[in-house]
Amino acid sequence: MTFVRSVLFFLFLAAITPPFSLIAILVKPLPPRVRYRIIGVWTRLTMLALRFIVGLHYRVIGHENLPPHSAVVLCKHQSAWETLSLQLILPRVAFVFKKELLRIPFFGWGLACMPMIAIDRSAGKDALAQVEEQGRILLEQGFWVTVFPEGTRMPPGETRRYKVGGARLAQVTGAPVVPIAHNAGDYWKRNAFLKYPGEIVVSIGPPIATQGLTTEQINGHAQVWIESEMRRLFPHHYEAEHLSAAA
Repeated sequence: MTFVRSVLFFLFLAAITPPFSLIAILVKPLPPRVRYRIIGVWTRLTMLALRFIVGLHYRVIGHENLPPHSAVVLCKHQSAWETLSLQLILPRVAFVFKKELLRIPFFGWGLACMPMIAIDRSAGKDALAQVEEQGRILLEQGFWVTVFPEGTRMPPGETRRYKVGGARLAQVTGAPVVPIAHNAGDYWKRNAFLKYPGEIVVSIGPPIATQGLTTEQINGHAQVWIESEMRRLFPHHYEAEHLSAAA
């Protein structure tokens, strides 16, 4: 049944993505917020398909922690799912993403028309400067600049060193940082065709005030909260750590 549902979901995406890519190109001259609302219909339809075709839904903890104005979001990265869902959970999202995604037919064309930041991950300091420059503008326009500090999708229970691009943007702009943890990788794994039914839990942490903190301190506070929350909500993924600590 999971395979059949995944096939139906794939066919649904294949049907709606090309026309929405054309719509995205047509509305590109419009203001960023207008473009975001129009192209965002594709995201809403995709999330509805996940719910009613796949049987995959989600629950949000800590929605009251969202500040009343735009912020920098540092989010755990396990799946493609969070790139969709955060567009519904947060007011207006501007992702920082690898520019290679722009090469994907139809999807990449639509993505290029969205108010987001496409970076060359091999560019080093130039990429950081790009995030600062474009991120500042997007924050001023009311967008929530969203970064996946691990830099790539990680399997549940694993992590890697958090990169500082998002924390640096928050430090230079004074924007608060909102940390987010979730377990999307349990149901939609990296590069996996199969999508499994169930409930994804998304936990939004208290905003981290960044004034007076260094980039490293901001990054450290966000990482500690996210990784601690992952262990609190999904302890079964970290049993090996407990066994190692007890040995």
